[in-house]
Amino acid sequence: MGVDEVRCFLSHLAVSGHVGAATQNQASCALVFLYRRVLGRDLERMDSIERAKAPRRLPVVLTRAEVRCLLEQMSGVPRLVCALLYGAGLRLTESLSLRVKDVDVERNALTIREGKGARDRVTPLPAVVRRELLEHLQRVRRLHQEDLARGRGRAPMPGALGEKNPGAASEWMWQYVFPASSSYVDPRTRIEHRHHLHETVVQKALGHAVRLARITKRATPHSLRHSFATHLLEAGNDIRTIQELLGHRDVSTTMIYTHVSRPARNGVRSPADLL
Repeated sequence: MGVDEVRCFLSHLAVSGHVGAATQNQASCALVFLYRRVLGRDLERMDSIERAKAPRRLPVVLTRAEVRCLLEQMSGVPRLVCALLYGAGLRLTESLSLRVKDVDVERNALTIREGKGARDRVTPLPAVVRRELLEHLQRVRRLHQEDLARGRGRAPMPGALGEKNPGAASEWMWQYVFPASSSYVDPRTRIEHRHHLHETVVQKALGHAVRLARITKRATPHSLRHSFATHLLEAGNDIRTIQELLGHRDVSTTMIYTHVSRPARNGVRSPADLL
């Protein structure tokens, strides 16, 4: 089959199959890979494909009462992670990738390294979790010292830093704030490392808390980041400040929260309430 047949198939997925934009794009990339890498042919003239439209959905935002109730149903490390997601507006991978050196307790600041788009940013450390975080770091340091005594205690290093400075992986400052419960062996170097906590641990804990709290919204860890931005906007903070805290490249991405918070900010009442 040639370009015409491939184009008809991809258009059929969108028009007759009613697949989403992500599914159609996945099929398109798979076919391009097949023709280019396996069959040795380039697919050209693909511009006339009928594309599936990606829906523009509003984010799921929890109220302050719902966030409080949700955190009350959680405990341990997952609760602390979720408190940072809401209190600092972090993505789940950003919070789990935090290293000890990125936590500045004196300045109440968190430094996010290589966030989405490979950009660094600084966001406030919530004062309400400061003491809990310090106690958690003390436990993590004891674990790190026990690992060192067993000949372990290494964290995976970013880029080529591990080769330039082999001893850095064992230093306290480079350890993850939320380490995994077990170590793993790097198949390339055959060196044992302790990675950060897996995302599913927090996702499952939050899903269980949502059910216990009887919250009827489709809440995920990312909903806490959405709630952080929306509540800041409702409190009167300007959109540019929120953009910087979230790490958005374009302010138009941050503007979506104005659609969620507008009724609350403007005090709009339904005309039915005035009857």
